[in-house]
Amino acid sequence: MKKVIATLTLLLLISVIPAYAGDQYDYKSAEFKEVASQFMCMCGCGQDHFECNMQGCGLNDSFKSEIKEMMDEGLTKDEIKDYYIGMYGEEILTAPEKKGFSLTAWILPFAVLGIAGIGIVFVIRKWVAGNKEEVSLFEERTEEEELEDEIVKSMIDEERKKYF
Repeated sequence: MKKVIATLTLLLLISVIPAYAGDQYDYKSAEFKEVASQFMCMCGCGQDHFECNMQGCGLNDSFKSEIKEMMDEGLTKDEIKDYYIGMYGEEILTAPEKKGFSLTAWILPFAVLGIAGIGIVFVIRKWVAGNKEEVSLFEERTEEEELEDEIVKSMIDEERKKYF
């Protein structure tokens, strides 16, 4: 009798373990969130699959269940990512990969902004240097001009004294 009970208990445990192992991830687990958040929702909301809350987004629900099934089968984050990139292309990723042409897409805007900023600094310096030369041309005055200015100032002073 003890052997029969031990055998039944062992069979019961063996039958429960695969059922438990097959459903090891849920939609709220950190691992699922990490995998699902790297993919853009295809319903047009512009959010990742984990954050998409659009009403009636059946595409998102089926996508989540598909990711969960893949995780339950033992696929890694990178394997799931490669699968969906092969199916949809890099457009499905929330952030482009940092290699190849995508690396250029990451770096190029910052490089262009940096080069443009340096160019603007040089142009402004050139303008300022050009304005300094123009100012110095106006400051060089002849003795005749200075004499005329003194005469005009004295005439203005005389007229002001008459009325004030």
